[in-house]
Parts: sequence; C-alpha cells; structure tokens
Amino acid sequence: MKEINIAKTLVAKRKEKAITQDKLAEYIGVSKASVSKWETGQSYPDITFLPQLAAYFNISIDELIGYEPQMTKDDIKKLYNKLASEFSSKPFEEVLDKCHEIIKKYYSCFPLLVQMAVLLTNHYMLAKGKEAQESVLHEVIDLCQRIRTEEDDVYVTNEANSLEAACSLMLQHPEEVQELLNGTMKPKPSDEVLLASAYQMTGNIQKAKEVLQIGIYHHLINMMDILPSYFILNQDTPKQFENILQRTISTAELFNLNKLHPGVMLKIYLTAAQCYAMQNNQDKAIDMIKKYADICTSESLSFKLHGDEFFDSIDNWFAEFDLGNQAPRDEKVIKKIILQAITENPAFAAFKDQPKFKSSLEAIKSKLGNL
Repeated sequence: MKEINIAKTLVAKRKEKAITQDKLAEYIGVSKASVSKWETGQSYPDITFLPQLAAYFNISIDELIGYEPQMTKDDIKKLYNKLASEFSSKPFEEVLDKCHEIIKKYYSCFPLLVQMAVLLTNHYMLAKGKEAQESVLHEVIDLCQRIRTEEDDVYVTNEANSLEAACSLMLQHPEEVQELLNGTMKPKPSDEVLLASAYQMTGNIQKAKEVLQIGIYHHLINMMDILPSYFILNQDTPKQFENILQRTISTAELFNLNKLHPGVMLKIYLTAAQCYAMQNNQDKAIDMIKKYADICTSESLSFKLHGDEFFDSIDNWFAEFDLGNQAPRDEKVIKKIILQAITENPAFAAFKDQPKFKSSLEAIKSKLGNL
C-alpha cells in the first residue's frame, strides 16, 4: 500500500525536470525554505498550492501527494493474507481496527472492499460474545450494500450480494436472503444453498426443494453442454478421450438425460461420433451415430423442457421462462437440423455406405418424417 508522501514526489519530480528549489519556490510564490521543508517532510504545502504544483509537474494531485485510491490484485491478496495471519496471532479488536482504517482509506477500491468483507465474514466468530459477532456481520452487510450501490463491475457486485445474503442468514434474517437471491440470473451453488436454507428456515420446504432442484438441473445441463467442446480438445489422445466420454455417458445414464434433455445428448453423441471419425475409428463412430438415432426414434422424444421423477419440482420454473417450456425453434426446423447433422457432415463421408450407418440414417428419416 502507498502512503501519502508528497516529500518524495516533489524531490523526484524536481530532479527529473532539473530545476532548483529556488525556481520552484519562485513559481509557486513561496520561499526556498518552504520548499525545503516540504521536501524533508517537516511541513506540507497549503492545500491551495496543490493544483499549482500538480500542474507544474504535469501530474494529478493524487500522484503528487503519493496517494493511490486503488490497490492491485496482488496487493489485495498480500494484504488479505497478512490480516488473516494477524487474526490468528493478535487480539481480534486490534486487527479489526486495522481493517477499519484500511476500509476507510480505500473506500472506493471495491475489489478490496469485497475481500475485506470476505475477511470479516471468515473471522467474525473470533469476536467476544454474540453481540460483538453480530456487530461485525452488520458491518459486512453495510460494506456489501455500498459495493452493490456504487460499483459497476457485475462480478464484484454479485460477490457482494452473495456475502450479504450469507451474513443475513447467519443473523437469522431469511426474508432478506430471499430478497437478495431470488431472481439471480446465474446463481452460484453457494447462493442456491443459502436461498434454500432461508426457505427451510421459514418452513417452506417445498420451495427449498425447488431451489435446490433448479440448481442441480442448471449446473448439470451446463456441464453436459460444455463437455462436447472438451471432447474435441482431447480427440488426439484416444485414451484420455475415451475416459472423458465414458464419464459423460455414465453421468447421462445416471440422470436419464436421453429423456430428460435429449437436445444436449444429441450434441454429445454427434460430437463423439465426429471425434471417433477423426481417429479413423469407424466402428465406434457408427456406434455413437446409433445412439444418436436411438434418441431421435424414441417414442418419448420431446423438444419441450420438462422435469422427471428426480426433478419433480422444476416445471413451474420452466413456465416462468420468457418462452415458457417451448423449444426456441419450430419443431420442423429442429428435425431438419438433426437430420442435416448426419447427412451433410463431412466427418462421416468415409463410411456413409456402411450398412449400420445407413440403417441408423434410415431410422432417423423414418421417424422425423418427410422434411
């Protein structure tokens, strides 16, 4: 951290410009002795001289006085670790006072303020007595509210929002947790746990169950949607690719994703088939195309979002979407894309005449109808 230190700045800038104390004193309209005292730290320039000095050296007033309102990421990390260590070795109130000084000094450095809020949340239990502990939690809430009000960075404000919710839950204020976290666009798993706990605290078990189911579904589908890209990155290492694919399929079977979300599984099997084709492994590529065809020809195939026996509390969530539970494309368009992904895919050109491939293709055409 940089402290206010105008003396060093004046000396450095004056020498940089190769001017004497006399010349600087003449420009400002003070004595040489005054400049000398400024540079030795015996006194400070009158506040009315700061704009003149800054203009003379072509720097900002903050730079002139050596004040830095922001801290770098590395500085924040070092400071956090230092204070965390002090919480374990020094009296709590002493370290808390130091935290208050830092917060006051860097009151507009919001990434730092978030980490200070994290620090206090992680150590509030060291305060003596319930009242003192709750006071620290209220301080964190006040800090988070300032961050959410003043900061523009969405990541930082989301972190503050989550911290405020955590502190509110610890203070037994479940309604405030619900207000903070309900409607969050992309909640973190920790937010979902907090919100479910808040509903459970108020006796709304069904809503708590719904929140957790939504979280599980949301993160499961996101993970499965990402995996095909990971297949491609590992297609040149067959052993690793096979390991990734088998884990993916095992997860899909565990959650019955062929029925729950056929769209994401079609993408998985298609990409796997393409990767096997790139490895010149025609048999396994055709096996993946067969799995692709099995989904397309399933009697339970549905392009609408829906739950199942495990996810039995999420249908109302789908109904609240802008498009409801409907697919974003017309069903006829979806079927055409599904078919084209096989018929017009150059990766499969080498074995398009193989009987198993042709059989799968004919089954898809038959099921999807004349497009």
